[in-house]
Amino acid sequence: MTDHDASEPRWKHDGVRVIKGDRLDSNTAQTPGMFRQAAINHARVGAQKIWAGTVTIEPDAKTGVHHHGALESVIFVLRGKARMRWGDRLEFTAEAEPGDFIFVPPFVPHQEINADPGAPLECVLVRSDNEAVVVNITDVDPVEKPESVYWVDPIHKQPE
Repeated sequence: MTDHDASEPRWKHDGVRVIKGDRLDSNTAQTPGMFRQAAINHARVGAQKIWAGTVTIEPDAKTGVHHHGALESVIFVLRGKARMRWGDRLEFTAEAEPGDFIFVPPFVPHQEINADPGAPLECVLVRSDNEAVVVNITDVDPVEKPESVYWVDPIHKQPE
């Protein structure tokens, strides 16, 4: 808790914070092909256990291959069509549309692709630590045709 005038109400400066969408911080780890902006991290709001921000990928573009170390990542697709490739040689692929969530476990090499040639892909990112960890990988020889994966959780069945 920050030292404040004792006459101020509790939580006034140490409670909820609203980060305006036009005030995101692009001074965060980047990967070629995408533009990340931080909203929530330790430096901005004192976050201890999460990092959150946005990512934009231009139409028909793809990112460099990377992973996020020991962090777990969640991507929520706002607009566009995301194609994810992952694996040591990017041998697996899946697609996500607006309203879909993507989970990326620790250390998984992956690449985000904007599968829409006519519109930017816009997503919200959340990571399990207060700083952005990005390890860009340059020595990947991707397979030509990745295997499409439809993940079915233990609770729900695959659609017919």
